[in-house]
Amino acid sequence: MNHASATSPGPDVQNRVPTLHVSLSRVGVTGVEKIIRLEREGGQQLFSAELECFVDLGPRQKGAHMSRFEEDVNGAIGEVVLGDAAFRAETLAERIAEIVRERQQALRAEVTIKARYPEEKPAPVSGIRTQEIYTMLGAAVASEHGTRRMIGVTAQGMTACPCAQELVAAKARERLGADFNEEEIEKIFAAVPVATHNQRGLGTLHIGLPEGSDVELDATDLVAIVEESMSSEIYELMKRSDEGTVVEKAHRRPRFVEDCVREAIRGVIDRYPDLPADVFVSSRQENLESIHQHNVVAERFGLLGELRQEIGSGDHLPHHTSMREWLDGAGRPAV
Repeated sequence: MNHASATSPGPDVQNRVPTLHVSLSRVGVTGVEKIIRLEREGGQQLFSAELECFVDLGPRQKGAHMSRFEEDVNGAIGEVVLGDAAFRAETLAERIAEIVRERQQALRAEVTIKARYPEEKPAPVSGIRTQEIYTMLGAAVASEHGTRRMIGVTAQGMTACPCAQELVAAKARERLGADFNEEEIEKIFAAVPVATHNQRGLGTLHIGLPEGSDVELDATDLVAIVEESMSSEIYELMKRSDEGTVVEKAHRRPRFVEDCVREAIRGVIDRYPDLPADVFVSSRQENLESIHQHNVVAERFGLLGELRQEIGSGDHLPHHTSMREWLDGAGRPAV
């Protein structure tokens, strides 16, 4: 007679040997929504965040323990939200990745965090306080060799098209030439910005720190780099004087989508001259076109050493280390 209870736990199916012995690159959960506490400018704030969590799966393990992902994430979140300390987004991702790797007995674990947060800043002329919404990004990959982390931000701004501005300026020169000499025309252009069409820009900047790095970067500094890379910052609430200032600033600094990416790279190199060569950098700009039905995108990614080499020599490097390559390189031997 079988005395086993119908509710007795059966064998752990996830630990069975699969029918095909092939490892899986990433197995995990996405769309995990949590309220987390993060460190912000010396204080603490609660954020609404979305998390993703993955592990490598070996060729002889049938599946990951999916229910444990939720337990592991909840445990780490509880430590941060209920404890006295607050962490940066990338540090929280690091904590969760290390816990998940240990509990899942995985070679590697990867966690990403995306949190929306408000920031108050004054309008440029009136000083009226306005709440702007930014996105803070954190990621970490834990392996037996340590944990590499990544911090990132997404911010909005405004760009003015240089090409259309030159076309408008050329026609204006023709008309002004009937009544003014060249010197007078130059004075007019110096005093009055030339019209062009505008775009709202979405800039994203990531900086990745390798295993063992003790460097700490502030998301506020990254936001400043992204906003400065565009023609002008934008503000949710403005008086007329602010609107005029923003529009004039943008038209005096016309930039293509490609210019924004290069300026963000310049901002990282200038602001962080002491970062080592194996730090990863990614800049992405998307402009929402106003006179076209499509949008435009530009990106540059690579190790900081690669970027410095290309800037110094002016020669194109045939290979740019991608974010996926950099993340996947954690704890894996070079081929």
